[in-house]
Formats: sequence, structure tokens, C-alpha cells
Amino acid sequence: MITKTDVIERATELGFQSIGFTTADPFESQKEILSSRRDAYGKPISLLDLEGGTDPKSVLPDAKSVIVLVDEYFRESFPPEMEAHFGRCYMDDDRVTRDGLSLRIKAFRSYLRDNGIDSKVPFNIPHRLSAARAGLGSFGKNNFFYSHQLAAKSSWVLPIAIVVDQEFTPDGGTIAVDCPDWCKNACIVACPTHAIKSPNKLEPRHCISFLTYYAREITPLAWREPMGLWVFGCDHCQNVCPRNVPARARKLQPNQRVAAKAPFFDLTRLLLMDVPYFETHIWPHMFYIPSKNIWLWKMNVARAIGNTLDRKYVPHLIQAFGENEDERTLGMIAWALGRLGGPEAESALQGFLPQASGLVKEEIGMAIAMLAA
Repeated sequence: MITKTDVIERATELGFQSIGFTTADPFESQKEILSSRRDAYGKPISLLDLEGGTDPKSVLPDAKSVIVLVDEYFRESFPPEMEAHFGRCYMDDDRVTRDGLSLRIKAFRSYLRDNGIDSKVPFNIPHRLSAARAGLGSFGKNNFFYSHQLAAKSSWVLPIAIVVDQEFTPDGGTIAVDCPDWCKNACIVACPTHAIKSPNKLEPRHCISFLTYYAREITPLAWREPMGLWVFGCDHCQNVCPRNVPARARKLQPNQRVAAKAPFFDLTRLLLMDVPYFETHIWPHMFYIPSKNIWLWKMNVARAIGNTLDRKYVPHLIQAFGENEDERTLGMIAWALGRLGGPEAESALQGFLPQASGLVKEEIGMAIAMLAA
């Protein structure tokens, strides 16, 4: 039977520099939180079976321990044009392509299997809470997990919880918030949509990340400017966090994988993309939005373009208005044209108005009024 030392040595060989162990006891505190937020989260809780993931034995009936590996996803720099619009944790995500981190996890599980240990890597288990319970870090007021060891002790890390059927002595941990008093609630104050209500209290329906991939209606007017340039995900509360300053100050080598695909994520290309383009170049890397909801990607992009205040995008918005049918996308394109302004945008909006109806007509009217003001 392999020991904790054996497991740590193998995980280290595979590039995991932070490894911990905790019990397979249910995460009762997380279950209570999810239950209290069911109305706020809506469908994602049931679709992802987040409540089911609070009990490791529901994933692996013979579960006895949880091994937690923590990986650093911000060990290389990302193109600035990507960082402006996409959360860092999504830029080199290989959960679909399975050609990076997934290979290392697979090798680790093969090692366990070769030594008689069955394992599962459930996506719905509380990974951050597992890592904290295994003594690998603490929480920030922004709800993120901060490593005790990796990424200059920042939140730019990904905990991976592996449920196993062999018992290991658990490491002591805590789920405490470890932010310094002098941070002055930077993440709470800086959240553009006021999603972080108080330390560790999040209103998900106001969170920019949640809105970018789970929205079902056009973005409310009051949130369009505050959501800024974010298209998929948001790093704002991590970017302003004093605990993350040392990590952001590091000089890192470029992530070549992300640099190679960056041209496909150009805002103009995203605005004008068709379904084949989306399924080939975008969905494999940022997959929360299925192709049937491509309107959401385009709506997010149109909003971000409007917030660039760069009129070079006006012709592309006009072209996109003629190529789309979804009223949520069309409405946001109209808003973006109104926000960018200029004679070309105003002429286009006046031309769109006679054929418009419903939501689109209303948005065009507001955009024209914005221009007049």
C-alpha cells in the first residue's frame, strides 16, 4: 500500500508543487450555502449537480479520502489583448482539448490505479473548499482560494480534488479568510456591479463572470458600462486584491499556447463569427456557452466593443446588425453604436429604426437619444 510520501513524490514529479489530504466527509457548510443560494443561482445549481458534489461518497461510494493537487495557471504571461477581455483561468483551459493539465491528472490517476487505488475527479465537488480543508491555503473576501505556496501565495491557482478509496491521514486545514486588515475591502469596493456584498457574500446574478456565460436576457442597462471590456469571465476582484500584487509583479515567460490562439479571439472576429468558426476556434477553449447560444457571445462582444469607445468598430457593428437575428444581440449592437457615437453610427441607427420592432426598436431609440445627449 502506497503512503502519503509516495503520493506526494509522484505528484511532484508530474509538476504539482502543492499537495494535501483531507477526509471524504461531506462538505456540510457548502451544502448549506448552495441551498441558501438556490434561487439566486437558478438552473446552474441543478444542471451541474453542485449539491450532489458536496458528498464525495455520492461520486465514489467507497470514498475514504480526498487528495488535493493545486496547479498554478498564471505561471506564464498572457497576451494583454486577451487579459483585457477574458478571465485568466479560461485562457489555457484544456478540459475539452485534454492536451495539457488533463494529461498530468490522467498520469497521476494511472499511478493510483496501478497501486490499487480507485479514484474520481468530480467537477462538482467543492475544489476550493477541499484545498482549504487540506491545509493548502485560505480564502479571500472575494471567495477565491489563495495558496500558501504557489503563485506568490496568490489566487491564480486551480485546486484539483481527487476522491480515492484509500484512507490517508488528513492534513489540518481551515476555511478561514486570511485577508489583511489594511486591504480595506478592496475587492468589495472595486466590484463594478456590487456582486460582492460583504466578505464572502456574493450575489451571483450580479457577478460579471456569471452574467457573461449564464445570462438569458439582454444585459440590463445599468450594468453595461460597469461590466466594461469583459467578454467571458472577469478577474477584476483578483486584479485589485493586495494579496495578488506580488504575483502580478513577476516577470513571466509568454504562454505560447494562448499566444497562438489569441488572433481567433479578436473582438471583430468574435462579433462576426459564424457557428463553424465558434465551434472550431472558440468553444473548445471557453465552453460554458454552447453554439445554440452564440447570441450571448456576440452580445457580450458588442457590449465590450461599445465600452472601448473606439469608433474603428462602428463599420463592424453595422455589418453585424445586418447579419444577426437575435434581438438581444441586435439590441446590444444598437447600444454599442450609441455609446461609440459619430455620424456613421447615427446614420446607421436612423436607417435601422423603420424596420425595427419590440426590444430592438426600443434599444435603437435609446441609442439615438444617447447620441442626441
